[in-house]
Amino acid sequence: MLGTRWDADRLVNLLPGRVRVQVDEFFEALALLAELRDPRLLYALGPAGVRGMLLKRGKQGAPTRIRASHKAHFNWEYPADQPEMAELYARAKQGQWRAEDLPWSTDVDPLNPEVPLIPSSFLGPDVLREHGVRLSAAEELKFRHSVTAWMLSQFLHGEQGALFAAAQVTEAVQFFDGKLYGATQVMDEGRHVEVFSRYLDEKLGRLYQINDNLYVLIDSLMTDSRWDMKFLGMQIMIEGLALGAFGTLYRQTREPLLKQLLRMVIQDEARHVHYGVVALRDHIRDELSARERAEREDWAYEVALLMRNRFMAYEIHEEWFPAMPRARWRRLVGAIPGMNEFRQVMFSRLVPNLREIGLLTPRVLPRYERAGLTRFFGGASANQMTAESMLEGLDRQTIEDAA
Repeated sequence: MLGTRWDADRLVNLLPGRVRVQVDEFFEALALLAELRDPRLLYALGPAGVRGMLLKRGKQGAPTRIRASHKAHFNWEYPADQPEMAELYARAKQGQWRAEDLPWSTDVDPLNPEVPLIPSSFLGPDVLREHGVRLSAAEELKFRHSVTAWMLSQFLHGEQGALFAAAQVTEAVQFFDGKLYGATQVMDEGRHVEVFSRYLDEKLGRLYQINDNLYVLIDSLMTDSRWDMKFLGMQIMIEGLALGAFGTLYRQTREPLLKQLLRMVIQDEARHVHYGVVALRDHIRDELSARERAEREDWAYEVALLMRNRFMAYEIHEEWFPAMPRARWRRLVGAIPGMNEFRQVMFSRLVPNLREIGLLTPRVLPRYERAGLTRFFGGASANQMTAESMLEGLDRQTIEDAA
């Protein structure tokens, strides 16, 4: 596969301008589909991959219509059927906050080197130079502005997907206490859309289009009719991705409004992932057949690698370095220190949750070992830690780095 990718890169580099980009996009879409060797995974992700990576449904400048298919689960007896979810519901009601209460009057200058959105070390000037990128001090500040706006734009797009998925899951989840909690998550996600949209509009003045790979995941989850797959994809995988990204940016930013915004969002997201663990833990162990469990094991592993390997920020590449071969851009993004930290934090959140819900069985463990993820096996899952302890750890790490 590596040889095929290298040969394709050499061929693409011989083509002119826009044609080169289009052909590279085609090869990348084929590479994604080729990775899905299991027919079940190809059936689950293949159509979304075509819509997102080839048809560019998320980048057509118009609202996207995605057909949702699931069964709503009503219970006319209103049982108290899941104590841990009921406790989460109580915590969620107490944890509600108003977007208006954030310090929006804070003056945010994206190009102020004294209060950086992200520090220079996030990008790694030496790494940039090693990959042929040489920026003046002023250009680097603008580039950091672009990278931050791109990250926050993807957060915003992901939160819109989470808003709609949370609404679907609230209808479909089998536990009535889960429905009550789910209603609070819908509110949380709406608030997250509000604050990220406002920050991008009022403070950064930028909004990037949705990344094709993020679109593929959202499209796949919205169209899946199985409630537990929506839970697995959104509550465990994408929310785990979000927690890793939010935590990385929270730790590194020195902009006070953004830091406070992320702090509030992290508190909500920690509950969301906890909810996913509680909902799926017993279901996967007791309700699924061996074949159904194996399908979810394979799906989770493939999506984990998709999230690790394919968020390449091509939207920034097209804006800043359109003449740079996309193969070199991929190598650059893979070497950026801040992106590497994000991937580490993401898997430190994700892998323990997969273990907790029963999807790290002996059948799939060798795959995670080959992917270099064994060091995350013993970490704390979402139900074993609180948002407060998570934030304390991030604050402590920030202080240690400053020292």
